[in-house]
Amino acid sequence: MSSLQSSALARVKPSATIAVTAQARKLKAEGRDVIGLGAGEPDFDTPDNIKQAAIDAINRGETKYTDADGMPELKAAIVAKFKRENGLDYKAANIHVAPGGKPVIFNALVATLNPGDEVIVPAPYWVSYPDMVLLAGGEPVTVIGEEKDGFKLLPAVLEAAITPRTRWLILNSPSNPTGAAYTRAELEALAEVLRRHPHVWVLTDDMYEHLVYGDFEYTTIAQVAADLIDRTLTVNGVSKAYAMTGWRIGYAGGPKALIDLMRKVASQTTSNPASISQWAAVEALNGPQDFIPERKAAFEQRRDLVVSMLNQANGITCATPEGAFYVYPSIAGLIGKTTETGVTIDGDSTFAAELLNAEGVAVVQGEAFGLSPYFRISYATSDAVLEEACTRIQRFTASLR
Repeated sequence: MSSLQSSALARVKPSATIAVTAQARKLKAEGRDVIGLGAGEPDFDTPDNIKQAAIDAINRGETKYTDADGMPELKAAIVAKFKRENGLDYKAANIHVAPGGKPVIFNALVATLNPGDEVIVPAPYWVSYPDMVLLAGGEPVTVIGEEKDGFKLLPAVLEAAITPRTRWLILNSPSNPTGAAYTRAELEALAEVLRRHPHVWVLTDDMYEHLVYGDFEYTTIAQVAADLIDRTLTVNGVSKAYAMTGWRIGYAGGPKALIDLMRKVASQTTSNPASISQWAAVEALNGPQDFIPERKAAFEQRRDLVVSMLNQANGITCATPEGAFYVYPSIAGLIGKTTETGVTIDGDSTFAAELLNAEGVAVVQGEAFGLSPYFRISYATSDAVLEEACTRIQRFTASLR
């Protein structure tokens, strides 16, 4: 009997981050004392004014279909946001809205990739990038951003990876999973390479834009290299900064020709983002922004707590990220050590499994993000929970022999 699964789906893996979160929930339901640090989701609630805007939309009867890639009111709010915060001049025709950032990216890839087309994906990468490329019929080309380089793509590495079949470069700043963010100078250096290869388009995932720390100044590549705007898709959304993960609204600005293709994909798949969520997103972008610095300060405090405690754990070293709400610690110092139950730590997948078994702390193995031996922690939870989790990690690493 032939397989039910399509050959396209057989090329991809389920999301590792979703799997870890599901496993943590399952163990909790079974009565285990589990701390889940796998989900990339703020623990803050959606602000009240945004929730009220959704309620008001329901009461007005705003419950019908909208345009396939976003209603005019939301596109206007996104145009204003790009101008206000990024200095980018888009019109409504340059805007695409979808049910989350992931569909925005997927729509762009499906709309533009042919079999054999290559997409450069810097690792460590968000787990979904390579698999979305594969589902869209393309070939992900992984290039490594080494820890010594801040987990960032170097211009020479980018140059070496480009071929005549390269269609896209995917950038993510600040990064999931490392929290690394590109400076203006680093983006300018990458842009210089891209100018020599006009057939390469840039997809920049800016979802964590508002979560950068210290005196880091955030910029996006179309802002730094205005001459590349006609082949750049700038992706963002309301999930992280506005604590709206479940509302499912992502958006992008790009050249009209690309946006038209993406709308065609959306018209035959999702039809349109949820109308109520769109009205909530209008309020998120147009309404008060004063809560963002307050929440950012809380995330920065959590980052510093986690980095400090992990660097006190035997065999772990943890770099301090510029943004997002993740750390990506190395377990190079633990490879070859043995647990109290006799299991040898031969990589980050084994480390993550044994940490969960021994101490009930769920983290995501670095293998899922394309660079080992590391693991990812999301510190989008309370100080008390993070302190307890890091204490357990310290205890686990101290027990290894």
